[in-house]
Amino acid sequence: MTELLHPYDITQEADIMQPLDFNRRSRLKHVDRTFKSEIINIIRLTEMEKLFQVRILDDTARERFSFRPGQFVMVEVPGYGEIPISISSSPSHKGFIELCIRKAGLVTTILHKARRGAPIGIRGPFGTHFPIEKMRGCNILLIAGGLGLAPLRAPIFHVIENRSNFKDVHILYGTRQPSMLLFNYQYEEWDRIADIDLKVTVEHGDESWTGQVGMITDLLDEVDIAPKETYAIICGPPVMFKFVCNRLTKEGIQMNRMFVSLERRMHCGMGKCCRCNIGSTYTCLSGPVFDYWTVLNLKEAI
Repeated sequence: MTELLHPYDITQEADIMQPLDFNRRSRLKHVDRTFKSEIINIIRLTEMEKLFQVRILDDTARERFSFRPGQFVMVEVPGYGEIPISISSSPSHKGFIELCIRKAGLVTTILHKARRGAPIGIRGPFGTHFPIEKMRGCNILLIAGGLGLAPLRAPIFHVIENRSNFKDVHILYGTRQPSMLLFNYQYEEWDRIADIDLKVTVEHGDESWTGQVGMITDLLDEVDIAPKETYAIICGPPVMFKFVCNRLTKEGIQMNRMFVSLERRMHCGMGKCCRCNIGSTYTCLSGPVFDYWTVLNLKEAI
C-alpha cells in the first residue's frame, strides 16, 4: 500500500527513553509531528455521530503517548485535511484512543465513510486539561449537553477509575431528543458504581422515551449541592454555559471552581492559523479548558 503520510521514525529521537512532554509551549517539536495510525474499530452512536477507536502504529510511540482529560488531537485524513477532535477515552488506556466524531464537514464526512483499517494521522495531544488533581477530596458535578458528553467522557473515566479520591459524583446529561443521546449503552454501568449519580434528560421525548423531559438545569433541582466542597466540569454548546453556570453561581459555587471547554473553537491547535483567537487570547494556546471566571472576561467567548 502506498504511504500517504510523512514517515516518522520515533526510534531515532535522542531522548527516546524520556517521557513525552506534550505541553506545546515548552516542547512543540513533539506535537508538530504526525503519528501514523489506523482505525481499528467504528461504533455507530447516532445518525450523525460515530466513535472511532484509533491505534498508533509504532509500538514505542503508542506506549509513550499520553494525554489528560480535556485535551484534544489533530486528526489527519490523507488527501483531505485535518480536524481537531477531543479525546473521549480513558487516559489510563495505552492500546488506543477513542474519538467521537460528528459528521459536519468534508473531513468528518470522509471519516464517516471510512472502514476498519483505514490509515489516518494523529498530532498532539494539545491544549489545557481539566484540573482533576485539585478536585481530590471534593464533590464533582460532571455536566454535559449534546455532543459535550464526548470530551466529558475522559474525566468520567478518570473519576471512576480513581473513585476513592473523590466524594459524591453526579453526572448530568441532556440532549434535545432521545435519538441524539450518546453512549447510552454505558449509562447503566456508570449508574451502578457506588456514589455516582447519573441523571439524563431530553428536551422533547417520544413514544419510546420513559425518562425525564426538560432542560438540563432542571436536573440540578435533584442535586444537593455543598458549594464549598464542589467542583463542576461543564461541556456542551456555549449557550448552555450561561444557564448552567449562572445556576451553579446561585447555588454558591465560585466561578473559579467551574471549568468549561471551548473545544469548538479549535483549529490548528498551535496558534498559527489565528482562527481560534478571542481578542488577544488564543484558545488553542491558553485553552480549550478555562475556568468560568476567565471565560466571562473573554469577550464573545460564549
